[in-house]
Amino acid sequence: MPQDEESTAPGNRSAISVTRLAALVPGVLLCIAVAGISAALEAAERGLFAHPYVEALVLAILLGMAVRNFWRPPERWQAGIAFSAKQLLEVAVMLLGASVSFAAITASGVALLGAIAATVVATLGLSFGLGRLLGLSTRLSILIACGNSICGNSAIAAVAPVIGADGDDIASSISFTAILGVMMVLGLPLLIPLLQLSATQYGILAGLTVYAVPQVLAATVPAGLVSTQIGTLVKLVRVLMLGPVVVGLSLLAPRLQGGVRSKTIRSEPKIGFFRLVPWFILGFLVLAALRSLDVVPAPVIGPLTAITGFLTVVSMAALGLNVDIRVLATVGSRVTAAVTLSLMLLLAISISLIHWFD
Repeated sequence: MPQDEESTAPGNRSAISVTRLAALVPGVLLCIAVAGISAALEAAERGLFAHPYVEALVLAILLGMAVRNFWRPPERWQAGIAFSAKQLLEVAVMLLGASVSFAAITASGVALLGAIAATVVATLGLSFGLGRLLGLSTRLSILIACGNSICGNSAIAAVAPVIGADGDDIASSISFTAILGVMMVLGLPLLIPLLQLSATQYGILAGLTVYAVPQVLAATVPAGLVSTQIGTLVKLVRVLMLGPVVVGLSLLAPRLQGGVRSKTIRSEPKIGFFRLVPWFILGFLVLAALRSLDVVPAPVIGPLTAITGFLTVVSMAALGLNVDIRVLATVGSRVTAAVTLSLMLLLAISISLIHWFD
């Protein structure tokens, strides 16, 4: 008992917090350094060409990938890199809500909301059928379909315990996601001139196709604030589809498993609300609501937008530092084909859809 009391003393808790904070410093500083170089290169582009052809966001990803594949950061750097890639970007997404008014999406109204839901449902069914056609197991096909159709790794993590997926299924379904996610962030803006997309159309396209909410931010910031607002809101609606999908799969779970496995699934811990609706999405919605009600003062928006931009570039550097292109050699060909074809299918459906929203 005395030892427990000593370990929980305020002084010890402070020491532990300081230690954890110190563990983040090397990786965070590395990400900031990559982001700083990227910003300097963008500034050089502005000086030479009066316009940056490759924004700091994209440069940060590319530089991070180059560093990662020529020099693997030691273990002591990993905590800060992971923190920058996840928590910092989640904070950026939350802060973005302060610059968003719900009027940006209400203009499209029920039609857009229905189109988002229909796209998710259609892609789920078609992606699942594609996985089964390629010979993948039922559970692995469900994981890939949910990951591509809703929100990448977050959807996979939420669905896996419900359907009783094992570690191999989970690893196989997420191993290619990081690379495809980065490819979408880098490649999707190229479709703006090719398809002559408006800011609203591109925002809808990004919101429907990019895996994670933070990655939507990265893909749309170079296209302007309207695309960023629309893309983020569309993506949030997509993420909210995860709840009904998980509930539906939980009802189908007994049919996916044998009797013994079904008992195991029933003993699984319930998935909490914050697993289905992440905290930063709730924060985004709260700030967006406050902004729509004019509670957030206009002079605050500029600084918050600048902070959001800075955090996003730092996080993109971390994202690049997490991408190992050599992972392609370890992913099965059928899984690679299923994930890639499923994403292409989603992209084709989304491109067809956005021409309805001029």
